[in-house]
Amino acid sequence: MTEATKPVTNWSDAFPAPRNTAPIFSREDALSELSSPDLLIVDVRRTDYEGGTIRGSINLPAHSFYINRGVLYDLCKRAGIKRVAFYCGSSNGRGPRCSGWFADYITEKGDDQIKSLTLGGGIKAWVKAGEPYTQHLDGFEPEYWKQFE
Repeated sequence: MTEATKPVTNWSDAFPAPRNTAPIFSREDALSELSSPDLLIVDVRRTDYEGGTIRGSINLPAHSFYINRGVLYDLCKRAGIKRVAFYCGSSNGRGPRCSGWFADYITEKGDDQIKSLTLGGGIKAWVKAGEPYTQHLDGFEPEYWKQFE
């Protein structure tokens, strides 16, 4: 079986592995900088885009992010965004993969003005940190999060 005919077993197998690992952006720093005009937070969840999302974040599902990373880059350049922080449920899979792909793209462009980051702990850690964090969620559904306690 050649690489081209090898069956895809995971959605991410269809794309190259990220070459870069984006730095962790702590939830404490993210909370204190939520209103910063140079920060964009990206929620890369898809079917589990439930229970709420960090206020001001945009949803770009990981499954389609790789082919759209150039569009995000161009939008960030036009908008003066300097930091893009990605998260998923726990920021152990999709979030770091997308932040790595975005870091790769930034490197390919030779840009040192935009930084790709991974939100430490993802949305689960954000919710677990309690009310100072959950008050900054849109669509927060407390019942949804009880399954993760």
